[in-house]
Order: sequence, then structure tokens, then C-alpha cells
Amino acid sequence: MTNGQPIIVRGVMKPISTLLQGMDSVNLRTLQPERSDYERSDFCALPAASVVAENVVACESARAFLEKFGGDTLREVRAAFEYYRTTLRSLAESSDASRNA
Repeated sequence: MTNGQPIIVRGVMKPISTLLQGMDSVNLRTLQPERSDYERSDFCALPAASVVAENVVACESARAFLEKFGGDTLREVRAAFEYYRTTLRSLAESSDASRNA
């Protein structure tokens, strides 16, 4: 649950291992066996990991949104979300009116 403020995620990752000599692997494009290259561990893999983390957060946010407002069509999702927003506005206005009375 969020109050509308930006969502802050703190994540960690372990450093990648240095691969001194190639290992048996598979080329994912050709699906053929291949030997991996020498890999140094002194570069930063964090930018790539942040892209993955950002997309995981986006998928989970979308999942939670659809859990709350989901329907069979996008039109139903939009209608449920608009109804929710209208209800919140009405509650806020009635709360303000009762405070000012």
C-alpha cells in the first residue's frame, strides 16, 4: 500500500565472480554449445540490475492495481478506477465539510 508518494526500493546484489577461464555454456541465439569468455569482476553490473529491479517493481505494481481494480476488459478496469477516485473525492469533500461546520 502506498500513500501516493514515490516508492523507494532498496536492493542489494553480490559482486559478479571473475571467470578466469571460459566455461562450457550455450549460445542462447543459436542454442549451440559454446565456451564462455573471460569475464572480469571489476566492472559494475548495478545499472543492468537496476533495469531488472525497476521492471519487477512495475510488474508487481500492475499486479496490485489489477487485483484492486481488475475486470475482464480495460474499459472495466478504467471504470472501477474512476469510481474509486470519485468515491475518494466525495469522502474528502464530506470530511472537509464536517470540519468546517
